Amino acid sequence: MTTVVHPRTPARRGAARATRWWAKAWVRAVEEASYSAADLATARAISRSGRIGQISVEPGRFVAAVEDEHGLWAVMGSVPELDDRAADTLVETVASEAGRVAALLAGELPHTLVEHAEEAGVELLPYGGELGSTCTCEAWTDPCPHALAVMYQLAWLIDDDPFVLLHLRGLARDDLLGRLHERTEPASAPADDAVDDPDVDVAADAALRAAAMLAELDGQ
Repeated sequence: MTTVVHPRTPARRGAARATRWWAKAWVRAVEEASYSAADLATARAISRSGRIGQISVEPGRFVAAVEDEHGLWAVMGSVPELDDRAADTLVETVASEAGRVAALLAGELPHTLVEHAEEAGVELLPYGGELGSTCTCEAWTDPCPHALAVMYQLAWLIDDDPFVLLHLRGLARDDLLGRLHERTEPASAPADDAVDDPDVDVAADAALRAAAMLAELDGQ
């Protein structure tokens, strides 16, 4: 299981909002999941306060510590993972059009990728009822303001990097790139009438090179 720990977000002044369409869709799901407008207002204030610790993301789950004037709380949230069939379909959808891997690596989530995935029966963007959470606070609402605050910060992470969304859905960056690379490698020598797919091969090679460069930069 791949786990990525995202750095703590410092305090932000004013209204910190998602700017890209896929992150806005995540925010809509968060707001659908909330119990009241008051909980959302409290959550937004907490999300901007700088009092949320590192957010740990793994397939189907996220974890973070949240501090407020009453104490320190542990939040654990969940998002349904794609099953094996859906994950295979998503990989095929990414590979089916040149430029999609490069777009993801550049921090973009092509609208056509999400549309084509949905047409194939794969929902990438969650709705409110799919966002689960638990918190060690005593609030009776679920999700509580602490969990909503973490979800708001996840929207910022997803805004910057759609791979965070794919990771929560069960397909981390390295997993996706590895599966795309495997898809371009024939299991045996191709037949004489086999047709190569140069666009996918070039995209996967570029993706792997870019991933290696990112890993090298992260290690510096």
